[in-house]
Amino acid sequence: MQHYEESQSFLGTWGPFQKRVFYLLGLAIIPSGYNLLCVIFLLATPPHHCFIPHHSNLSHDWIQASIPVQQVDGRPERSSCSRYELDQVQNLSAWGTTLIHNLSSPQVLLSSLTQEGCRDGWTYSTEHYQSTVVSEFNLVCSDQWKQPLTSVFYFLGGLLGCFVSGQISDRFGRKPVLFGAIVALSVFSSALAFASSWPVFLVLFFMLGLGQLTCYVVVFVLGSEILMGSTRVIFSSLCLPWAYVFGELMLPVTSYLVRNWRHLSLAMAVPGLACVPLWWLIPESPRWLVSRGRIQEAELLLRSAALQNRVEAPHVIFFSAKVEKPTSEQAESSTFLDLLRTPNIRHITLILWFIWFSNNVCYFGLSFNMSSLYGNPFLNYSLLTAVEFPAYAACWLAARCLPRRQSYVCFVLLGALALLLIQLTLNSQPVLTLILVLVGKFGLLAGTGVLYMYTSELSPTVIRTTAMSTCAMFSRVGSSVSPYLLQLAVFNQFLPWIVVGALSLLSVVVCVFLPETFRQPLPDTIQQVAVAQRLRWPWASTPPLKDAGKSAEDTPAAPEVICTTCL
Repeated sequence: MQHYEESQSFLGTWGPFQKRVFYLLGLAIIPSGYNLLCVIFLLATPPHHCFIPHHSNLSHDWIQASIPVQQVDGRPERSSCSRYELDQVQNLSAWGTTLIHNLSSPQVLLSSLTQEGCRDGWTYSTEHYQSTVVSEFNLVCSDQWKQPLTSVFYFLGGLLGCFVSGQISDRFGRKPVLFGAIVALSVFSSALAFASSWPVFLVLFFMLGLGQLTCYVVVFVLGSEILMGSTRVIFSSLCLPWAYVFGELMLPVTSYLVRNWRHLSLAMAVPGLACVPLWWLIPESPRWLVSRGRIQEAELLLRSAALQNRVEAPHVIFFSAKVEKPTSEQAESSTFLDLLRTPNIRHITLILWFIWFSNNVCYFGLSFNMSSLYGNPFLNYSLLTAVEFPAYAACWLAARCLPRRQSYVCFVLLGALALLLIQLTLNSQPVLTLILVLVGKFGLLAGTGVLYMYTSELSPTVIRTTAMSTCAMFSRVGSSVSPYLLQLAVFNQFLPWIVVGALSLLSVVVCVFLPETFRQPLPDTIQQVAVAQRLRWPWASTPPLKDAGKSAEDTPAAPEVICTTCL
């Protein structure tokens, strides 16, 4: 099969048709970005302490004194999960009312009392949040394990969504899966607002996760297959990530204005509903139509694009040397297992799965660890999100003139070193710590932008969305692990940062085994996938893509589709 770019060359790279696809796909990705950080704001844990009932007849000073003070990282903090026994505090209050003006005396007396749990519930700070899922359903203290588990269910929903949607997209088309994911985001985010209990919220949150990453992966693949040349590079490395980041930035702003989690859930449905009319404006992928043997539909789409671009389409765009039925049958036979069937593609797939896993552990590990840093959470998360703009700009500049493997190694290495240095400044220099976190996020995000392009260019058309979705699936496995990174701080407060930095370094090491794809045509069949490299330095040159895997005698030939415009 000749490469598909030849059949589309008469359209050029930046006509009205390409502009329309470029901007519309950018709009379609905003709902996905808008929902990404919802885990952080919906499940935020406000400062809290045991509630003292009003009928206890204690004054404000005695209520304050009845909460034990503990040392946390060298700082005194009020206990979140215990109080002095209320009956004994009431007795002391009745006997020692003259001591209330000297707060140290009641504390000395109270410290000898027995402590008890928060039998009457908790009082939550409303400094940053009016209410969250944690404060409404009391996911603290003995039920604190439910909070990270809720995040895990959200990411597991994304894992299942990626696994299923990739195969559906390769079989039934990119467009139905894209808008199915957008509708799912709107429906289930609205449903969250009416959750009456934590189990109900858990199920709905899992369903919300089904569409979040699916939307991004399908938009990325659709744009990569419709656009060509420099337009494809600027779309995948700059336009799409920036639109995604814009959606991410909208959520901290909305959370600052709407501090009730139920109202925030309803607001999260708005971008998806606004994108539904784009169904009639965004086309299906012509490359996918050709891979499915639907040549006439692909020709009709390209001729429509030629009219929009005011260029003359050739009389015959495709000439099929074989009947279309075998092409369709071969496309139907391409499944998730084909990513592991031959040694060539299996090596590439396994390496990509690990890199995507480690990247997402680090990305969300940074996001969750931000809660342990000093400062306003809305400002911190806004800064952490805003740094993605220069990160993706650097990714775009690197994509124009640098090899993919070398770019990924340099960016992620920068991020890993910054994260490992955090342990030197965590307690003594909060501003410098925040700067190192932002530098680490910059490196990881720029590397992730390169990774999306790299994975797409390594994957053949017949199974590209499946390949991207399985990688995204492993990224969601990493996301599911990340909420528990904070638990490592119980053993050592630096341990979460060390794990994040070490995983980043390890992903750099395994990346050197991947083949280079810079300025190489996209593979259309599994047999055109490049050979996985043995141990090579990241800057080593790589020969052009060539057929690999099974021999010609063992592998059925792909149906020949010839571009008549190139004859």
